[in-house]
Amino acid sequence: MDRTHTIMVQGTGSHVGKSVLVAALCRILHQDGYTVAPFKAQNMALNSFVTIEGGEMGRAQVVQAQAAGIEPEVDMNPVLLKPAADCASQVIVHGKPVGTFSARHYHEDYVQRVWPAILESFARLKQKYQIIVLEGAGSPAEVNLQKNDVVNMKAAHMAEAPVLLVADIDKGGALAAVVGTLELLRPNDRAMVAGIIINKFRGDRELLQPALDFLEARTQMPVLGVIPYLHFSIPEEDTVNDEIRPASCPDKVLEIGVLYLPHISNFTDFDPLEGEPDVHLKYIKPGQRIGRPDCLIIPGSKNTIGDLNWIRRNGWDSEILELAASGVIVIGICGGFQMLGATILDTEGVESAQPENQGLGLLNVTTDFSTEKTTWQVTGLPLVCTTAADDHINIEVTGYEIHMGQTYRAPEVPAAFRLWRENDPETEVMDGAVSPNGLVWGTYLHGLFDADGFRRIFLNQLRNTRGLAPIEPQFYFHQSRQTAYDSLAEAVRANLDMASVYKIMKLPSPEDR
Repeated sequence: MDRTHTIMVQGTGSHVGKSVLVAALCRILHQDGYTVAPFKAQNMALNSFVTIEGGEMGRAQVVQAQAAGIEPEVDMNPVLLKPAADCASQVIVHGKPVGTFSARHYHEDYVQRVWPAILESFARLKQKYQIIVLEGAGSPAEVNLQKNDVVNMKAAHMAEAPVLLVADIDKGGALAAVVGTLELLRPNDRAMVAGIIINKFRGDRELLQPALDFLEARTQMPVLGVIPYLHFSIPEEDTVNDEIRPASCPDKVLEIGVLYLPHISNFTDFDPLEGEPDVHLKYIKPGQRIGRPDCLIIPGSKNTIGDLNWIRRNGWDSEILELAASGVIVIGICGGFQMLGATILDTEGVESAQPENQGLGLLNVTTDFSTEKTTWQVTGLPLVCTTAADDHINIEVTGYEIHMGQTYRAPEVPAAFRLWRENDPETEVMDGAVSPNGLVWGTYLHGLFDADGFRRIFLNQLRNTRGLAPIEPQFYFHQSRQTAYDSLAEAVRANLDMASVYKIMKLPSPEDR
C-alpha cells in the first residue's frame, strides 16, 4: 500500500462500546492480513498500563493492540488523563506525567500544548502500520467542549479518517441519540461520518428493521451493522462491567471481595480471578458491608489518602481490621498496599495538604510520597501464598509498577515478591511486605494474578483455609483472552458490513484481493 488507511469509531455518548468495537476491528483487520494499530489521541482513565519502555498508557489501547497482534506503545495513546480529584487530573504525555491540572486549566490552556504530541505519535504510527483504527471519546457533539476537543472530530480531520458513529440501543433512545448527534455536529464534521452502527442489540432484528429504515432515510447515512449484546471477557474503557458478572453459584466456593474505591485504578488486575471456576469475585460498593469473604483486596487508587479517608468515613476500616484479626487474608495492591501500612508521608503535597497520615496499621511499613513516578515492567518470584515450603519455586509472575513515592519496610518485615525490572534486569527489587502471620500482605505489582501458576497456588491456599482440596489449573488467562478476541471478531464480522467498511477505507476486501 502506498499510504496508511484509517477508520474511526466515535459514539453518541460514553459507554456505547467504542473501545470493544475498535478491538474487534483491529482483530478482523489483523486476521485479514493487514498490519493495524489502534490510536486514541487523548484518553481519560484510571485503568493504565506500563509499556516495555516504561511509558504509561490507557489500558483500552493495550487491549486493542493485543487484538491487533502487536506490542502496546505510548504512541497509541499519546495523552492520558488520570483523574486525581473531582475537578483535576494528572496529565501524561508520551507516557510520562507532566503535571496535575484543573479541568478548566487543561481544557482552556494546556490542551492546545498537547496537540503537537498527538501529531508526532500519529506520524510515527503511520510509518509502521498499514491501517490505523482511531477511537473517539464520549460524544463529538458536546457543544461546550467542541472548541478544544482533540480526540473526536479534530483527530478525524487530522487522520483523514471516515467516522463510524456508534449508538447503544440497550440503554434506549438510540435513534434519537444518532439523529441528535448528527444535528449538533458542524457541517464539516458531519461530512466525516460515513455510517452508523447500532450496538448492544437484544431482540428480533426484523422488528428493528422499520427503525433502521427510518434512520437511514432521516440521516441519509447507511446503517452498516447491528451488533448483538456480546458477553466476551474483554474489558471496556474504564468501568467494571457488572452487567456481565455472573451471580454466585454453588461451584464458586471462594468469595474474593474487592473494595470499589472512589478512585479505583487498574481494576483489570482482577479479571483473571473472575475467570476461575471456583471464584466469585465481588466488588463491594459504597454503602455495602464487606461481609466475610475468603479474601479481601484493597485495590490500586489514584488518590490513596483521599480513598483511605473515604474508607474510614464509610466504616470499612473497622471491618477490615476485624477481618484481619479473625484470620481472613487481606491484600493491598499499590495504593491499597500503602493504605495497609502504618504511616503515609506527603511532605511535598502530592495528594494532601497534611504531611503525615495514619494508615490502617496492618503492615509495619511507611510510604513516602514524591512527585517522581515509578513505571516499570517487571518479572519475579512470589514469596507469599505458599502451602508447602517450596510451592513458590519456579512460579514466575509478570506485571508492572505505577506509583508515586516509595514504601519502606521495618527491618523485621519480609518482602512479598522478588522482582527484576525489564529495563534494569541486573537490579533485584524486594517488593511489598508480609505480616508476621502471613495473612496480610501488600505489593506494588499490578497484573500479578495474570500468572496462571501463581493464581492457582493463591486460590488453593484459600481452599485450604476452608478445608477444601486443591484443584489443578483449569483456566489459562492469556489463552482465554486470545480466544475472546477471535470470538469477538467473529461476532462483529457476522453483523457488520465489512465490505462497506473496506470500501470506506478505500481498501479492497479480502475477497477482492
